[in-house]
Amino acid sequence: MTSTHAFWLAGRQATGETTFDVTSPWDGRHVGTVGVPTEAQVEEAVAAAYAVRDEFAATPAHVRAAALDHVSKRLAERGEEIAQLISAENGKPVKWARGEVGRAVSVFRFAAEEARRFNGGEAQRLDTDLGGQGRLALTRRFPKGVVLGIAPFNFPLNLCAHKVAPALAAGAPIILKPAPATPLSGLVIGELLAETELPAGSWSILPVPNDRMPALVQDERLPVISFTGSDKVGYAIMESVPHKHCTLELGGNGAAVVLADYAGDEDLDWAANRMATFSNYQGGQSCISVQRVIVDASLYDRLLPRLVAAVEAQVTGDPSDAATDVGPLVSEDAARRVESWVDEAVSAGATLLTGGKRDGAAYAPTVLTDVPAGVTLSCEEVFGPVLTVQKVNGEAEAFAAVNDSKYGLQAGVFTHDLQVAFRAHRALEVGGVVIGDVPSYRADQMPYGGAKRSGVGREGVKFAMEDYTYERVLVLTGLAL
Repeated sequence: MTSTHAFWLAGRQATGETTFDVTSPWDGRHVGTVGVPTEAQVEEAVAAAYAVRDEFAATPAHVRAAALDHVSKRLAERGEEIAQLISAENGKPVKWARGEVGRAVSVFRFAAEEARRFNGGEAQRLDTDLGGQGRLALTRRFPKGVVLGIAPFNFPLNLCAHKVAPALAAGAPIILKPAPATPLSGLVIGELLAETELPAGSWSILPVPNDRMPALVQDERLPVISFTGSDKVGYAIMESVPHKHCTLELGGNGAAVVLADYAGDEDLDWAANRMATFSNYQGGQSCISVQRVIVDASLYDRLLPRLVAAVEAQVTGDPSDAATDVGPLVSEDAARRVESWVDEAVSAGATLLTGGKRDGAAYAPTVLTDVPAGVTLSCEEVFGPVLTVQKVNGEAEAFAAVNDSKYGLQAGVFTHDLQVAFRAHRALEVGGVVIGDVPSYRADQMPYGGAKRSGVGREGVKFAMEDYTYERVLVLTGLAL
């Protein structure tokens, strides 16, 4: 893992004039060196994608599907190697990295399946009024143009897959920018795409520094932007290009609600273990990790000790160890930020029940109660292994607490009552409600996205394909209907 990695320019390997090093957040070791594309090379990639857009949109579905199937199969074949790479560059425990590879395998397989059935056309009779006699409308979807995909560090393979696979399935060329901290996993996708017969120029993977991205965002040849990251950056992108189509998958502060009917010992053990696991998986660096536990007062004293014990049972340490549950954050700066937010909350009156300690880039799994409403930890996405617990009286107060946030990505509701489940679906201002589990559940084929400051548009292969395309109507005249 210490070789120099080329990037992918219009389907071929290339090197720039400069490089940067990728290091492990766990122990600082050198993981790889990556070439940086020059401005001329970025221009070449954009020009190639723009030039091939019509040809690629007309590519037979079986060609695109075959390429996506190939990537899916090759990811599976190289699964352990890629999982080790994800763990090395990201600090993610290898147990979670293996799961990420498995999800990316599915994303490309789903995309191959959608490529075969997407855009089949819908016919509509227009002779429902006299003026439409003999006329038939046929609606099909066509790509809006080249997609600029901007991926984050926390799922360095799978969230690149969620940009690349739907674009290629829909016949839209894509320029992918992986995160500067974790580019190596995204570049692996290029290795596998290069083994296919997709048209030259239909894809590029460019590790462009963040400070050079505004020019790409503004480029008129890239009419679609798919961004995953912070709400601050995402909305700044959208506001800078209001005429473009932007899909924004942004932050959250996921809430898990435990209602009064979820009262059995097995129920509470399940809820505590799920919340402990998914507040700390990926070091808490997931937009749908559990950050807030909202529990009915009748269960509070029974759930809280279970929850603290389950958090303390999380195994921390070397991410390359298969037994490790919680590794480091992506950087020491990230861990310092989490530390400062927890310290602020404690200083303001919050009670620290466990954790609250930093060691370099690692932050101990942490549980707090009595967190004041105005502190940063209550208002923002912590993106770290920190859990706050809040006592409420009844369903209405619980749902109001979930909605008392500028974010609205997903929520989990622990209940056995089907009527409550439907009320939660109606009442909660989020993109997804998970009943009987944490908000951290995501199936890669389902629509995924948020409300409020959590984003615009939806991912999930089919839904991203719809975002990357638009409807065009063909009216046929003089038909004997």
